[in-house]
Amino acid sequence: MGVPMIRLLLAEDMHLIRKALIALLSCEDDIEVVADTAQGEEIVRLACLRRPDVALVDIGMPGIDGLTAAAELRRRLPACKTVILTGLGTPLALRRALDAGVRGFVVKDAQPAHLIDCIRRVHRGERVVDPELAAAVLDADANPLTARELDILETAAAGATVGEIAERLSLSPGTVRNYLSRILTKTGARSRVEAIQIASESGWLWPAREIGILRYRPRR
Repeated sequence: MGVPMIRLLLAEDMHLIRKALIALLSCEDDIEVVADTAQGEEIVRLACLRRPDVALVDIGMPGIDGLTAAAELRRRLPACKTVILTGLGTPLALRRALDAGVRGFVVKDAQPAHLIDCIRRVHRGERVVDPELAAAVLDADANPLTARELDILETAAAGATVGEIAERLSLSPGTVRNYLSRILTKTGARSRVEAIQIASESGWLWPAREIGILRYRPRR
């Protein structure tokens, strides 16, 4: 018997990168790209339609980000294993990926051979994470903020007012102010700006400058 074929879905919003990846992966005898998309909201729909074994997903997709899509894939199509492709080689990105049930985590400047090996190993049931990045997660300072407080602070970091934060996260302005007050207490900050700086330097906040546009969705 030959090597089993890996059916792969590719989600990458940058056209040139997506086409280059399709060309790269199509050169492998055991990998077939059965679907590709530039839109985050298409990932789960295409996966349910094409039934891939592995989904290779960019973390910063428009519409629905890659991690939200990965979590939904785990719920809707557990047989499909997700590999995150990202420029965010940070402990925070990895922690969120693992929380979303991702099985592989590859940074965009990795060697092509490493990406292909990761896809094959994830298909075999392994979890593939760079050892140094995994160690950085374990060594990272403990984050005192809850998931909701991080949502609040990330939205504030993008320049949103209290009213805008409330609207984006479906909260009342008073609730947002209460959260901000608790954030200041937990971080020891004297202002919202200082709290954002502390959280950013500690690696607790999503780096907006690298992911592009943050998409704020309440975590369940």
